[in-house]
Amino acid sequence: MQTSDAAQRELESLLEFYLASGLDCFLEEDAVDRFALSAELARAQAEARTSAPARPAAHSAPIQSGGPAQQSRPQAPASPTREPSAANAPISGGAFADAVVPDTEAIHAARDAARTAQTLDELKSCLQAFNGCNLRLTAKNLVFADGNPNARVMIIGEAPGRDEDLQGKPFVGRSGQLLDKMLGAVGLDRSSVYIANVVPWRPPGNRTPTPQETEICRPFIARQIELAAPDVLVFLGAASAKTLLDVQDGIRRMRGRWMTYDCNGRKIPSLATYHPAYLLRSPIEKRLSWRDFLSLRQKLSEDANS
Repeated sequence: MQTSDAAQRELESLLEFYLASGLDCFLEEDAVDRFALSAELARAQAEARTSAPARPAAHSAPIQSGGPAQQSRPQAPASPTREPSAANAPISGGAFADAVVPDTEAIHAARDAARTAQTLDELKSCLQAFNGCNLRLTAKNLVFADGNPNARVMIIGEAPGRDEDLQGKPFVGRSGQLLDKMLGAVGLDRSSVYIANVVPWRPPGNRTPTPQETEICRPFIARQIELAAPDVLVFLGAASAKTLLDVQDGIRRMRGRWMTYDCNGRKIPSLATYHPAYLLRSPIEKRLSWRDFLSLRQKLSEDANS
């Protein structure tokens, strides 16, 4: 009995470890070799590019015994077709049958899709229909935005976590609760800000999005900023600031310094500060983020009085 209890406790500890690591579901019994599948699709695409399509020649059907000659219609020459982009080229493999190779074709497809959106609702619909990012296969929900789309302040993080994925809203977990307190300290709340992420799907296990995943999602967040047209941008963490401001400084050098985001010729004042998740691990740094939010409040007051 003691052995059984010890084994049960060991199993419970293992499950708690998996849950804390972000592993909250099992997709398949056997692991999928993503590298092999990507290589397989790359070879198939290379063969499609090098092999010319055969043109069937027009010919007459043979004379059948006991009947008139039957001539078949000449078939039209095969018209050249555009090779399917990686954003629409599926990879076979169980639950990942709709996976794609995250290459430049997927980025171009994302740019084309983002340009078609004329409103934030249309942009959300474009993201829901977009199949060029594999993160959608493991995420439970699209995490598009929260707050007031007409607000003067737009806050941008990197990617959603487990709680955000479950609810379909950005910053609703422990990090979001801290963000709410930071906003409240300067007289703001979710009704006076607009919140989004660079990557709108949760990466498995809360891992960092790959550079390819970030570049595929970048056209959508850029279009989201353009449609929301905020007066001020606030980047939570270095990742979102580096992606959209094209800077290479770390967050320690970047935070507290006003920068500019170029939105199709419109210069939007931008401020980077520590991500709430980092502040939960390093509470001593909260004082610096407090200064950043005070700077935000001062900026909003100055713009209102100008």
